[in-house]
Amino acid sequence: MGACELCGAEKTSTRSVKMGRATVDACSRCVDSMGLVTVAPIQKPSEIVQKKANHGGYSGIDKKGRDIMRKGEMELCGGFSKIITEAREKMGLDKRQLAHKMAEKINVIQAAESGRPPSDTVIKKLERALDIILMVESKPDENRMVGSGTSRGMNLGDFFEN
Repeated sequence: MGACELCGAEKTSTRSVKMGRATVDACSRCVDSMGLVTVAPIQKPSEIVQKKANHGGYSGIDKKGRDIMRKGEMELCGGFSKIITEAREKMGLDKRQLAHKMAEKINVIQAAESGRPPSDTVIKKLERALDIILMVESKPDENRMVGSGTSRGMNLGDFFEN
């Protein structure tokens, strides 16, 4: 059940139809009265075959075919700004030259060297241009507590009692 994009009728069955260059969802009344041609036949729920994941959890594949859950396995190393600065100076480049080499603005280099975490694309460009490694394998946080037993945590009442 959906809404007809042509007449606005809601909670009605719709079909995908070609209208000019666009594909729209239209109710059967609009399809019949306007003589529109359906683009794809309507599939019954029993005909829809869902693709099963080959591994459990919240997984999936992004547009480039990579596993989206692997993104969290790498993180920016600590002290990245010092690594960038030392590698740039070792190569004999100033900030302007490095920015030109990477096709970035000098502000991006200055921000990264001052400790502001750069975007993923800038990190890749820095790694390539300076021949360094900035992304390291992430380690789980050892201080996390899941289900702390009988402790219920602090609420506003506890705060005002003290």
